[in-house]
Amino acid sequence: MDRPILQPWWRKKHWVQAGVAAVGVVLIVSFALTMFGSGERSVRMARDHVTIAEVSRGAFHDYVPLRAKVVALNTVYLDALEGGRVERVLAQAGDMVSEGQPLVELSNTELELDVLDREGRLIESITQLQAYETQLEQNRIANQKALAQIEYDIVRLQRTVARRKALAARSLEPVEAREAVEDELEHSKHLQPMQAESNHKQEELRVRQIPQIQSQLEKLQRDLQITHSKLEALVVRAPVAGRLTAMDLKVGENRNRGERFAEITPDTGNKLAAAVDEFYLGRVQNGQTALMEAAGKSWPLQVTRVYPQVKEGTFTVDLAFQGTAPEGLLPGQALQGRLALGEDREATILPAGAFLERSGGNWVFVVSKDGRTAHRRAIRIGRQNTEQVEVLGALAAGERVIISDYTGLESVQRIDLEG
Repeated sequence: MDRPILQPWWRKKHWVQAGVAAVGVVLIVSFALTMFGSGERSVRMARDHVTIAEVSRGAFHDYVPLRAKVVALNTVYLDALEGGRVERVLAQAGDMVSEGQPLVELSNTELELDVLDREGRLIESITQLQAYETQLEQNRIANQKALAQIEYDIVRLQRTVARRKALAARSLEPVEAREAVEDELEHSKHLQPMQAESNHKQEELRVRQIPQIQSQLEKLQRDLQITHSKLEALVVRAPVAGRLTAMDLKVGENRNRGERFAEITPDTGNKLAAAVDEFYLGRVQNGQTALMEAAGKSWPLQVTRVYPQVKEGTFTVDLAFQGTAPEGLLPGQALQGRLALGEDREATILPAGAFLERSGGNWVFVVSKDGRTAHRRAIRIGRQNTEQVEVLGALAAGERVIISDYTGLESVQRIDLEG
């Protein structure tokens, strides 16, 4: 059977060979460009989908935006000195209270029994000290009486001896009787200095002990008052006059010693507390000025305290109004403003934008002069605020930069702008 014989491709007509060779060359070139090309990754974006801003020279306003809350200038915390069961609630949150006004009444049977026991032991100690003090005084009087008695006996015996000497000279009284009186007189004279010395030493001891006894009695009296005041602490009173806040107590519930009951805000004015990004911690100091918007006006303030503790990426500063404060401010009210960190200074400025979140200010897309492409360029930035970014290098005034969001462009080197 006959069969067709196929010719190899190189024996075919010349134009077929040329076509096959051209296709092969195209494929090889395409593969080479893919594998060994410049490697620059690019994307296409509509021009109206990006925001373009121009770099310029001008005054950089060195400030940080603030969002502050109105807080009381002074706050007094009300804690339970003694725990117990809530028997009566005499004031509610929001009430104006006066100094010393009863707010809460507690009961504590265990505390009452303990106070009674302590008072009994203290009173017993006080009684013993007072009895000892009385005994010292009685001993002093007895010693003085003993010395006085000896002195009296000496005088009496001296008179008796003189009379008996006269009688003995006339042989009216025996010599033995006169000698007996003289011996008694000599005995009394020997006792007098001994009694006087004993009285002196006991008086010195008594003089030293009396102040110690008085000091101990005063201490015991104070302890007795403190012990009794524990029962008085079951009635919680307002330490200062002001508005009672943050108080939520129910009759019948138990509260522990030291537990916070409420807060009292004295009528001493308000201040502002603002959270500032930790990036500015080293640049915020006491005495710096700020402006806040309230009631359609700008109000000057001054930083009075910087709290260096960083929490959740921010630290807190207190600001006080300079001069008069806006009327009608309420605790918790939020105000917007700005805190001046330094004086205005001439700089190369780029408007702030969403690009900072992705690039961190380390690179941007610079638009070409013809406006058709934008190439990635590394830059250096300095200070920044909500409106401006200080450019320290790699950008010149007059150049245009894409400042919109760079999400998805982290590995892109060129943007082709269309439209």
